[in-house]
Amino acid sequence: MYLLARSIEKYKSETGRIIIQNTNRKNYEELAVALSEISNRLPETSSTLNHEVYPPDKSQTDSKYPFRKYDITGGQIKDAISGIVSNPRHFLVDACYIYLYGVGRNGFEQNPVDKNLIVDAEKEPEAKESKPAEEVVLLETDKAEKLKRTFPYKLSTVILSVVLVFISVIFYYKYMKWETIKTDMNLMSYKPSKAEIDSLEGVWLCYTGSPQARISDENRFHKVVPNIIEIKYVDGYFKLIRYGASFNHIGYAQFEAPNIVSIYSRVKIKNDSTESPRHSLLLLNSAKKYLSVISSSWNFDIGEKNKIIGIREVLIKQGKGGAIEEVMNEIENSSCQCKVIRWHQDDNQVKTYHLKNLLLDSLTMPEIKPLIDEHSILLKDQEDSIMLWHDKNK
Repeated sequence: MYLLARSIEKYKSETGRIIIQNTNRKNYEELAVALSEISNRLPETSSTLNHEVYPPDKSQTDSKYPFRKYDITGGQIKDAISGIVSNPRHFLVDACYIYLYGVGRNGFEQNPVDKNLIVDAEKEPEAKESKPAEEVVLLETDKAEKLKRTFPYKLSTVILSVVLVFISVIFYYKYMKWETIKTDMNLMSYKPSKAEIDSLEGVWLCYTGSPQARISDENRFHKVVPNIIEIKYVDGYFKLIRYGASFNHIGYAQFEAPNIVSIYSRVKIKNDSTESPRHSLLLLNSAKKYLSVISSSWNFDIGEKNKIIGIREVLIKQGKGGAIEEVMNEIENSSCQCKVIRWHQDDNQVKTYHLKNLLLDSLTMPEIKPLIDEHSILLKDQEDSIMLWHDKNK
């Protein structure tokens, strides 16, 4: 601590630069560079400057500060001068002796020129008694000043260490809790490839036959409704918004295994409660233009008539990118009596979708009709009155 304090005074007198002595290691870096110029020559100067022998650095001969073997850093000086390190590195001590007195520690011991660095254990009590009162006061004042400067640094270091340990413990338990939740709920258990992400992410057109199980609609035979689903990849899972004819869904999807996707959604409402949760299972390895999805869903009827159903749905990929606009309160809404969705694509093209209940026979893809007719719906309980079978004689 004494050597470094004297080195700071000498550096200030030679360069005119003030070194602020606090816990910021950057403040000591200029002095560290100056001392490093001495310490990195130590392997060659033991005979001329009379210090202990230091082996040469053979590993990184072309390295520059602060990556050389005998480099001194601002952090090392900060820790040594504040008393955090009780036994600093020998090359730091020798560099200070050479910087202040022109010789290493061994040479200084042979010809000491600074009485403050001499301790004689046998004569120390006698010396204390024989010292003039003024000198004793000055020495005690100097010690008090050093203690005053050192104590706040030590105290702040202890407090900082306690805080860091506390934060580390909190993060550790939060991490372990998250890992437990991920395992118990099978969240993000499989990391999808880029090809799998590209295959799922984007805009999808979904046809569902849930209106066919809607008791409140007497004309529900062969009715289907198109939905638009926007899926975006976020940190290992997929967020989705499903735009329906009457209401929207929000939720997420995740890959469970190669090409196997679980989809969860719920009706989007203003508060945080869950309304009509639904789950789907999708297999992505089909070469067909459309994909079939098996879903646990609802008929989305009113009140107690809202029944759980199993249903097959059909997904058709529309593309990727762009932005979805939900059109509200425009003439187009009233003229089609439907919800209007505009997909603004990256090439500045706009594709418009009209979401409303349609007759299954009006679809232009005959191959998907048998996939979403009344035979694709499974009721939770046996209730023949729900399904409306077509009377060909009418």
